[in-house]
Amino acid sequence: MTVPRLVIAAPASGSGKTTVATGLIAALTAQGLDVSPHKVGPDYIDPGYHALAAGRPGRNLDPWLTAEELIAPLFLHGAAGADLAVIEGVMGLYDGAAGAGEFASTAHVAKLLGAPVVLVVDAASAGRSVAALVHGFVTYDPGVRIGGVILNRVGSDRHEDICRAAVEETGLPVLGVLRRRDDVATPSRHLGLIPAAERRPEALATVERLGALVGDSCDLRALVALAHTAGPVTASPWDPATVVTPAATGVRIAIAGGSAFTFGYAENDELLAAAGAEVVRFDPLRDTALPEGTDGVVIGGGFPEAYAAELSANEPLRRAVAAFRGPIYAECAGLLYLARRLDDAPMCGVLDAEARMTGRLTLGYREAVAVRDSPVSRAGERVRGHEFHRTVCSRGEGSEPAWQWSVEGPDGFSSANCLASYLHLHWAGIPQMATRFVGAAA
Repeated sequence: MTVPRLVIAAPASGSGKTTVATGLIAALTAQGLDVSPHKVGPDYIDPGYHALAAGRPGRNLDPWLTAEELIAPLFLHGAAGADLAVIEGVMGLYDGAAGAGEFASTAHVAKLLGAPVVLVVDAASAGRSVAALVHGFVTYDPGVRIGGVILNRVGSDRHEDICRAAVEETGLPVLGVLRRRDDVATPSRHLGLIPAAERRPEALATVERLGALVGDSCDLRALVALAHTAGPVTASPWDPATVVTPAATGVRIAIAGGSAFTFGYAENDELLAAAGAEVVRFDPLRDTALPEGTDGVVIGGGFPEAYAAELSANEPLRRAVAAFRGPIYAECAGLLYLARRLDDAPMCGVLDAEARMTGRLTLGYREAVAVRDSPVSRAGERVRGHEFHRTVCSRGEGSEPAWQWSVEGPDGFSSANCLASYLHLHWAGIPQMATRFVGAAA
């Protein structure tokens, strides 16, 4: 299948990838193109802005969380029906999973997809030296095709002339120049950007400004032409119906949403549906009861610490969750919500655990082994996931952990009807979890 596509990469984090990628998606969408947005790596927040810009789900492409051979099929699944795909990279172009070389890097995914790369270079404190930087990135790996450069944070016409001329000496075209501006910055929080779902009106306004900025500052026609130089993707689209066995029918799975629980992969929901579930949403900030007929509950990630008082104040729902006897699966924020308390705020009390905020960021890929059977895992099963939090959760006596990590030790809580931990999982790499959860709910 042939899908015109571009990878937006940079020499390092903070260079402006999200600004350019989100703005490009918005600008091309405004021109009437159906743009499929994608993000390399496990990040949940950037895809939320991509989704606002494109009007279709932002999807992740992560060889570590899923599998190398799934990247092309997952890409084709997400890009079905699109005119063009924009793939935002992660960190620096060649930065992969720690200790694994290029694996899971932007360069790795670009090569798996045969996609041309646009390098976003922060030129704020450089002149002709940007050309040396670009030359190094172009020649470092001949398997990565860098098709052009976008200069970011350029200060003046003179600065632009110097940087543009230097880059063009390398043989690469400058496809855009963004000036220094503070009015298009995405709002930040202790773990990164504020999720778009939390501040939707503000996020929409930000996306519109980014689209206008990129539309005015970049050569959209040349970028589209570069995307069309990508050849066919030699794979079949991923299909959740072919990777799971339906476990039941008439099963209703309620997934937490709203501003406090914004993290989740679209494929997880699709796998639950393919396994026979009706997927419904509830908002722990607003709803006073679980959806009628709920058979299983999924509570994903987010920022519950920012909403601890409001979550705690919704006592009717907390009681309903505590009284629920069907299977529960929770990740990170969901773990905190199921604890007895988060700092001084009472939570659901499903788990014999106390959670609190800390000043330490815990972040990274993890390889884990299931300690015991649960609604989604089997004892001894190996999975790959990632952590992303600034909290700790203490364990009560007699609590059974969910996972064992080779370095960090046991994590999470597991029982016959509940698994809750800090580990974020992409079920496309472990589709049997969806089948098991729906079966447990049935």
